[in-house]
Amino acid sequence: MNSTILKSVSKPGRYSGGEYGQIIKDKSAVDCRVAFCFPDTYEIGMSNLGMRILYGVLNTEEGIWCERAFAPWTDMTEQMKRHHLPLCAMESGDPLSAFDFVAFTLQYELCYTTVLQMLNLSGIPLSAAARGEDMPIVVGGGHCAFNPEPMADFFDIFSIGEGEEAWPELCRLYRGMKADGRYSRAAFLHEAAKIEGFYVPSLYTVSYKADGTIEGFAPKYDDIPKRIRKRIVKDLDKVYYPTKTYLPFIETVQDKMVLEVYRGCIRGCRFCQAGMVCRPVREKSVDRLFDDAKCMYANSGYDEMTLSSLSISDYSKIDELTDRFVEFTTQNHISLSLPSLRLDSFTRELMDKVSTVRTGSLTFAPEAGTQRLRDAINKNVCEADLLRAVNVAFDVGKSAVKLYFMNGLPTETDEDIAGIADLAARVIDAFYKNQNHNRQRRPSVTVSVSCFVPKPFTPFQWEKQDTAQELMRKQELLKSKITDRKIIYNYHDADVSFLEAVFARGDRRLCAAIAKAAERGFMFDAWSEYFHLDKWMEVFAEVGIDPYYYATRGFGLDEVLPWDIIDIGVTKEFLAREREKAYAGIPTDNCREKCSGCGANSLGGERRCCP
Repeated sequence: MNSTILKSVSKPGRYSGGEYGQIIKDKSAVDCRVAFCFPDTYEIGMSNLGMRILYGVLNTEEGIWCERAFAPWTDMTEQMKRHHLPLCAMESGDPLSAFDFVAFTLQYELCYTTVLQMLNLSGIPLSAAARGEDMPIVVGGGHCAFNPEPMADFFDIFSIGEGEEAWPELCRLYRGMKADGRYSRAAFLHEAAKIEGFYVPSLYTVSYKADGTIEGFAPKYDDIPKRIRKRIVKDLDKVYYPTKTYLPFIETVQDKMVLEVYRGCIRGCRFCQAGMVCRPVREKSVDRLFDDAKCMYANSGYDEMTLSSLSISDYSKIDELTDRFVEFTTQNHISLSLPSLRLDSFTRELMDKVSTVRTGSLTFAPEAGTQRLRDAINKNVCEADLLRAVNVAFDVGKSAVKLYFMNGLPTETDEDIAGIADLAARVIDAFYKNQNHNRQRRPSVTVSVSCFVPKPFTPFQWEKQDTAQELMRKQELLKSKITDRKIIYNYHDADVSFLEAVFARGDRRLCAAIAKAAERGFMFDAWSEYFHLDKWMEVFAEVGIDPYYYATRGFGLDEVLPWDIIDIGVTKEFLAREREKAYAGIPTDNCREKCSGCGANSLGGERRCCP
């Protein structure tokens, strides 16, 4: 990158490359090049664990070189356009158009326009149908790929599920077809569609009914699957993990060691997509985790480590794990954090063991203000759990607590909204009633409320989202109920949640709107300074799409959903049963207590959800 340009933009370290731990290979010994692209800033992308994993996995393969690319910030984008500079990979400095694969991780629906702007900056046609034989194969993955349809026109392939074993298989197919002369773009896509976990949208026809709902999906060839089954890694102890990886030059959002403890979730929160699409539970052994931790420390020099999972306290050997880690982290002056503790498993023992739990702020997620609604969403915690947990904290001198909630949940009433204020007030009361509370500090409770977004592959996937006006009414109602200055109230932008719902539940017809938005220069929609719902509404009107059709319409239980082409193992019948139980206010036991028959165990795995 031209040094003069770097001097003219903010944070030039985002673009310089050359970090310790990056992997450089001899181009002459490589016949498959992959550019792994993160559609957000360097600071966010460098913290992404999935990117680190796939970067390392692919680079262990001979003949394959995986490099990185990130979305340039707006000041750099302007400079690149002014000087006609293409978007390039960090390692080699080669333009993305020179690669065999350009892969994007889709972590959040509001990154879609950024993906298209990165393709524009690379000189790669946005439409998959417009790419010739000399263009890269564009692949999408990540959580948003579980409903790939709103981006179907722009991607050649979607990787569904986990990629550590799938991606090398895809690259080997590519290399083999190139080597024996069988390769053409069409032939490769046809063969790729036969590999479990890969969806080639151009090979499926979508038909619609007169009322606008989907009639069905039809494969264009008899030898490709009718539904695409997600890929999982069955034994996490035997799969690659990045114990030595690239280290950033500038501070990133998660500038620390990250150790993944297990995948999946034994809980069944009915609003939570991750808890469903990541099933079944597969745990790493304590020995493997400890070995990885020691290697990461030796290779990085970081003095902070976080144990990552959807709910760390649900790890079946959490006591053994923390006992071994506390000794190691204490000896090496490493700060150990457990960021996903549940209310019902937060204990004084953990407070004493884990330094950042003891010294940092405490955050809990009751999600709803009343027990009725917590039962409906299957949160499986109660007010007593919260009061017990905060009293553990108050016993050792803490005075500040953060509580996460949602509004707009199915079956929610104004009483449930008022219950959030009541619950926060009872936490304040608990502080003063606690005999050991810190008399030098005033208590504070920060209440953060996000807006419910109905997500694919959840029991609430059929539900409509509250209108933005209704969500804002509920936000104002809660504000009026909070009268204690010791309670701080934060809430999420309802307009952002509306657009997120549109994309989360959308079908292929949304591609026209996303393409038009990219044409108008939309980018970084997830950043408040660049999000403009009014401009999006103009785009929807121009292409003839009603966004409310996707966000605020309840889907029929017998309706073909845009994501029905994907098979995550969890059955639609199970999700429908869970929806019925939500409306009846009946919770479901966690998977270790009793198998609820979700179907995910059919995917296999060394360790199943249930004993």
